[in-house]
Amino acid sequence: MKIGYARVSTEDQSLDLQINALRSVGCDQIFTDFGVSGKGFDRPGLNEALRTVSAGGMLVVWRLDRLGRSLPRLINLVDELGQRHIEFRSLTENIDTSSSGGRLVFHIMGALAEFERSLISERTRAGMEAARKNGKHLGRPPALSSGDIQTILQALSQGATREEIAEAYAISTRTLQRYLTQEALPDQCGCSPMKTKRRCSQ
Repeated sequence: MKIGYARVSTEDQSLDLQINALRSVGCDQIFTDFGVSGKGFDRPGLNEALRTVSAGGMLVVWRLDRLGRSLPRLINLVDELGQRHIEFRSLTENIDTSSSGGRLVFHIMGALAEFERSLISERTRAGMEAARKNGKHLGRPPALSSGDIQTILQALSQGATREEIAEAYAISTRTLQRYLTQEALPDQCGCSPMKTKRRCSQ
């Protein structure tokens, strides 16, 4: 049994072209999503199509991006269909996993998707390393600055409680205590860890 799936992302588009193409290749049932983005894969029509298609059958789409716009997720979905012994066909790209040529094309697409993920990961790591070398702070900004700590120490010496100070700075008392502990531990040059090397005169 061939199960067709069609989708348009806006309500001013028509499903007719896709439905006619799916009928012309002998789809027994056609499921649709109307006015639904292809970014996510949790769609009523697609979910119903995936539930309906069974082992020995085939899921057919007019064009690959009608199924979804994320290549890695598309690869995973077709792999999942293969594990269920279901073939996949995309008419426009002439991809048909029931043929050796179609399987080869999809394996190549899978390799390209993996290559793309690797490149993104490498660029991210390189960017983070460059930022570190340039002295840029990565991650969450500090809750308290060195100036804040000095003000807090003065407030504590004048009788303010840790709870009052934590509430004033919108932090937890545990976070406040951690900063105070760091301030109390000098580093090898004798400066407080709250002071940066740039400000340290030694």
